Amino acid sequence: MKKIIVASKNPVKIEAVKIGFEKIFPEDEFEFEGISVPSGVNDQPMTNEETLQGAINRAENAFAKINYADYWVGVEGGIEKSGNDMSAFAWIVVKSNKMQGKGRTAEFFLPRKVCDLINQGIELGEADDIVFGRKNSKQKAGAVGILTENVIDRAKLYSEAVIMALIPFKNPEIY
Repeated sequence: MKKIIVASKNPVKIEAVKIGFEKIFPEDEFEFEGISVPSGVNDQPMTNEETLQGAINRAENAFAKINYADYWVGVEGGIEKSGNDMSAFAWIVVKSNKMQGKGRTAEFFLPRKVCDLINQGIELGEADDIVFGRKNSKQKAGAVGILTENVIDRAKLYSEAVIMALIPFKNPEIY
């Protein structure tokens, strides 16, 4: 059984990692453990680069905390401004003792009311809760789930990026 350390205790992030690993390696058995580690970036990363760095840092910090696993996974959600618009996305970094893989989710644009709150310094999850009258939405369907009425929830959005991050591990002979 392979052990995967997910650098988060958020059940949605752990579920996304589980879905991704089980889809790309259906013949393997896994044990998943979520741990809390710092990202080394702002609580609400505001650029693509900062979000990627947060995912890298989380994977590295998970490895530093528990080094007896097969894989360490950093998941970092972020936003980026583009003119008057603001999009949300996440980076996934998967690390082993031999290599690293990276994958990014699709991005989607946020409603004006949510953007206004983020511009005031409020994190996306809290802004969603305020605008949509939810509680702890980032540990549930997230903004994408709310906006798509769960056609795509946060776990589904993230699991596709986990699969992208696992491409080098599925094809090690060419990576």
